[in-house]
Amino acid sequence: MTDDSPSPDPHDPETILVAVAWPYANGDLHAGQIAGAYLPADIYARYHRMRGDRTLMVSGSDSHGTPVTVRAESEGTTPAEVFERFHASFLDTFERFGISFDLFTSTDTDNHAEVAQDIFLKLLENGFLYEAEQTLLYDPKAERFLPDRYVEGTCPYCDYDRARGDQCDQCGRTLDALELINPRSKVSDATPEPRETTHHFLKLSAFNDQLIEWVESKDYWRPAVKNFTLGMLREGLHDRAITRDIAWGVPVPLEGYEDKRIYVWFEAVIGYLSATKEWARDSEDSDDPDSWKAWWEDPAARTVYFQGKDNVPFHTLIWPSILLGYGGLNLPYDVPANQYVTISGSKASTSGNWAIWMPDYLDRHDPDPLRYALTVLMPETSDSDFSWAEYVRRNNDELVARWGNLVNRVLTITRRNFEDRTPPAPAALAPESEALLARVDAAFDAVGGQIDAVQLRRALGSAMEIAQAGNQYLDERAPWAAVKTDRDHAAETLHTALNAISGLATLLAPFLPFTSAEVWTFLAHPGTPQDHGWQRTPVSGNTPLPAPHPLFQKLDDSLIEEEESRLGT
Repeated sequence: MTDDSPSPDPHDPETILVAVAWPYANGDLHAGQIAGAYLPADIYARYHRMRGDRTLMVSGSDSHGTPVTVRAESEGTTPAEVFERFHASFLDTFERFGISFDLFTSTDTDNHAEVAQDIFLKLLENGFLYEAEQTLLYDPKAERFLPDRYVEGTCPYCDYDRARGDQCDQCGRTLDALELINPRSKVSDATPEPRETTHHFLKLSAFNDQLIEWVESKDYWRPAVKNFTLGMLREGLHDRAITRDIAWGVPVPLEGYEDKRIYVWFEAVIGYLSATKEWARDSEDSDDPDSWKAWWEDPAARTVYFQGKDNVPFHTLIWPSILLGYGGLNLPYDVPANQYVTISGSKASTSGNWAIWMPDYLDRHDPDPLRYALTVLMPETSDSDFSWAEYVRRNNDELVARWGNLVNRVLTITRRNFEDRTPPAPAALAPESEALLARVDAAFDAVGGQIDAVQLRRALGSAMEIAQAGNQYLDERAPWAAVKTDRDHAAETLHTALNAISGLATLLAPFLPFTSAEVWTFLAHPGTPQDHGWQRTPVSGNTPLPAPHPLFQKLDDSLIEEEESRLGT
């Protein structure tokens, strides 16, 4: 009997923190956000868990973001009500779409406030915070100071006329609201006027040279991330106020500041640390409240931050400055920020309702086809465009005809001709059978290396090439014909094909977790692919096989027009 099982994985476990962007809790998630941060983070985390790495994936709702308060005021309700509504929506979306957080919390917790205030006080003690007068925009009609995102105007760098007071979405630059040309209040549409107020400033300028040296050493960063960050550093960082005259947020832990709050751009990034501490203290998977230190204090640990490109400066400049000022905590290992996914040629927009809303999609469709489509077009180096026509084509031509068809026909032919059982393992394999299994086994290093390098489009393509090779092998060996004249030949072919499918189910598990688990059941394997590690799990001979069903449904072209009609409505 041949030994066609793979060699054990010699991988030494690593400690990896998967830190994922904190969405503003002011609206449902859309497919552009999923492709930008949440799906790539999930694929990366699933792979590293299968490798046996000590992997923790955390994030949470940004409950104090100005968009939350803007929506609350427009609805005549409270920021807490808005945050709680959409936090629940996020949790539901992540569960149904298979985004496997170890903890998805929020910034509206006592734990987060304590951690944020601790960092505030430590930075103050270390001389990296100082109090100063600041000129801010004041709405004379609403009689209130305006946080940055309550102001819109024209960007002084690219002339985009809907730039926010903290950042321009078109050119990506961080801004001061006072820089905007023709500013207008989002509260009353009045023209705001500058007034003086007192706030605490983070001394970003103190870290400029240290950050340049740090960023220049990151040869493995994506060029767009590295070059954008170095460009800002060479222009020179400016100190920024980290408190605001607002009532919703983390209180400033100083007397005399009862009417001010720590501003969201400073405290939200602290969520990665506070979430890790919360997981260590409260999770059933943690037996030590100090276990958070493994990810934050061990220099060998890797912290990887999954973001959209608009969040790059907060994770390559501001958060590293905070960490350096606090001391003793790991800087980001990588920030593989994605570009944007446009929808039928236009940028996804929550305010413009131009988006594929995830709750709506999941109410009507299965998760894995969209996981596949978004991974194939993942905007790793440039913006990419999602269209329903391409979604339907890839579902039908690649998921149904290539992968699903391989699984279905191998299992159907096997059950029909071998009494609903796997064929016995052959005494020896033909060269082409050995070659296919060798290719499957070699793919674990190739696909795994590509996932580890966050080259997810390439990794998925490499796995799907193996599925194509499996179909070619099956066509060449034609077991449906051989079973009539050479039953041993057919048995060897199907035994080999079943083992190739087993390997593919594991290779595709980080990308397609739901259907990979179904294939696992079809093969009568115990548990799930995640339980068996990053290697092919052999299929034993003479094992009863359950009846399969199609993994994916072929879609009619009428779906294209139906879905496109829902955009913007």
